[in-house]
Amino acid sequence: MIGIGVLLGAEIHMGYPGLRSWIGYAVVIPLLVAALVWLGSSRVQVAGGELRAGRARVPLRFIGRTEIVHRPDKQVALGPELDPMAYLLHRAWVGPVLRIELLDPQDPTPYWIVSTRDPEGLVAALAHDR
Repeated sequence: MIGIGVLLGAEIHMGYPGLRSWIGYAVVIPLLVAALVWLGSSRVQVAGGELRAGRARVPLRFIGRTEIVHRPDKQVALGPELDPMAYLLHRAWVGPVLRIELLDPQDPTPYWIVSTRDPEGLVAALAHDR
């Protein structure tokens, strides 16, 4: 992401002489860093009797089986095995994901796939609060 900012800044740098040539770097790179921070700020938590992943929420009573999918198997889980109706909160730089089965008959979503740095902790929190 920073590399893209540097390339965009260089494009602007080539078009303007003198002090104005640095405006591209001074504006584009901080904007891209801010976008990266914003994209990585999604939280996964168990609180108030529900699982929250980003803006999505599901009551704990509708949570079924959970399965930790480690980095080597993640490509298959997010590719050929992925149901198009599944809810996805995936961050590529986070290794493991957790597949969480939903039991709500009114919800067409069969399961969630959520990136988490502590999948065992999330499984324990889900089991404890149910």
